[in-house]
Amino acid sequence: MNIIEIRELKKEYPLGNTIVPALRGVDLEVEEGEFMSIIGPSGSGKTTLLNVIGCIDFATAGSVTVGGREITTLSDTQVTDLRLNKIGFIFQNFNLIPVLDVFENIEFPLLLMKKSGAEARKRAEKLVEEVGLKEFAAHRPAELSGGQRQRVAIARALVTNPEIVLADEPTANLDSVTGAAILELMRRMNELEKTTFVFSTHDANVLKYARRIVKIKDGLIEKEPAAA
Repeated sequence: MNIIEIRELKKEYPLGNTIVPALRGVDLEVEEGEFMSIIGPSGSGKTTLLNVIGCIDFATAGSVTVGGREITTLSDTQVTDLRLNKIGFIFQNFNLIPVLDVFENIEFPLLLMKKSGAEARKRAEKLVEEVGLKEFAAHRPAELSGGQRQRVAIARALVTNPEIVLADEPTANLDSVTGAAILELMRRMNELEKTTFVFSTHDANVLKYARRIVKIKDGLIEKEPAAA
């Protein structure tokens, strides 16, 4: 069963008097429970594709169906609900809330979901531990290294147990040991809870974990080899 279906997806950005095509007619299907990576050179459209799937940006043309719901038909409230309850997004630039500490940043999506205080604390504590930030739980983002901020962003995306995790260069700021530990955590979620993971990455270590690799170039998906 496909959890993501994309048909003839186009995304264009105005640049002065010019229109820049970021995606030129992408077709892509992602099955529920996949652990896959999108690769391609800088400027190929990887991040734009993740942003459109994650309802952070919207298509110029074409259709995007996530969890059986066509995004372009949804109201603003329905889009917010989809992002909050179905999708975990790991941003390349972290997007942490500067006035909240590590624990509060990770716990925040659960509070938006109206989870009880006890349940939110329990789940946030578990993720703080799993990403190795227990001793930094009371630190604010400005007091953390880039790698530590990345781990907070990862924990925040995973804490809601989303059906889909979209990860834009999730290991870019992590050392190899920490990166491997985070990838193992994600793989356990994928295997135990059937969480669908879609990565955008240049990291060869991520590609080793991926069960499917999709190549994008100049805003188009390259044809995948036929199954044997």
